[in-house]
Amino acid sequence: MKTLWLIGMMGAGKSTVAPLVAELLGRDWHDTDRMVEQRSGERVEALFDRGEEAFRTEEAAAVRSVAGEPVVVACGGGVVLDDALIADMRVGGMIVWLAAPLDVLAARSMPGRPLLEADPEALGRILREREHRYRAAADVVVDGAGPSVEVADRVVAAWSISS
Repeated sequence: MKTLWLIGMMGAGKSTVAPLVAELLGRDWHDTDRMVEQRSGERVEALFDRGEEAFRTEEAAAVRSVAGEPVVVACGGGVVLDDALIADMRVGGMIVWLAAPLDVLAARSMPGRPLLEADPEALGRILREREHRYRAAADVVVDGAGPSVEVADRVVAAWSISS
């Protein structure tokens, strides 16, 4: 397996844990949201303002551009909404779901997320809608709560067992 994909909700720690895991494995890492911004020349928020489909199209292109590469990738929370994309990620890669309880996700996500500031109940609703998709997509589930260094160690341990 080459690509190590980190999936999970906003606040799960994907963007924080990815560089730690990459360092432990001696790999490069990517964040799909940053890749989307570089590819499109627009901020994620601006793409969403044009419609979620515009963002998802850019996100899929970013994911596919690194699929099969020996890298660690922090994926956007909604990547699991595209079954074909998940299938592409599985080819030559391992998908790790950083799962965390709602209170941890909320504490890590506030403030600074306009969606959540406008609708504080949105995070719980999104988690309920997506949880089964994270579970179905994941090759392994890692506890994303706790210090980032410990989460990174758990991801590397799961990678080592599965490789």
